[in-house]
Amino acid sequence: MRTLTPSADEIQRKWHVIDAGDAVLGRVATVAAKLLQGKHKAIYTPFLDAGDHVIVINAARVKLTGRKDEQKLYRYHSGYEGGLREERAKDVRQKRPARLVEEAVRGMLPKTKLGDAMYRKLKVYSGGSHRHAAQKPTLIEVA
Repeated sequence: MRTLTPSADEIQRKWHVIDAGDAVLGRVATVAAKLLQGKHKAIYTPFLDAGDHVIVINAARVKLTGRKDEQKLYRYHSGYEGGLREERAKDVRQKRPARLVEEAVRGMLPKTKLGDAMYRKLKVYSGGSHRHAAQKPTLIEVA
């Protein structure tokens, strides 16, 4: 018996909405990463992008457990000498709340070109509305 490898034409992509309001950041990120990779499908193959599109709304209201608001650091580098910048999670939440969810999901995806393709199917909005109603996304509940 031969192993079935789906072609690009056979992969059907759906759209899902995750409401991150009052949900824990890690729980939201794991559900989103699983959907983006396609691990919920029977045709999942590690070397193919068979995942779906994911929309995360209410990213500004996502919860961090413990004292992560004060202690968790987000780092980025300008590329120049001494250009390392650090921000606490509470400051990132005020300036650009979608970045909390984006970085959490990005860290759970493969660090390859395939992971970049999966990440491009993620849409994060800090408010409760999104621009993808025409795709008829299904609502995913986060435990």
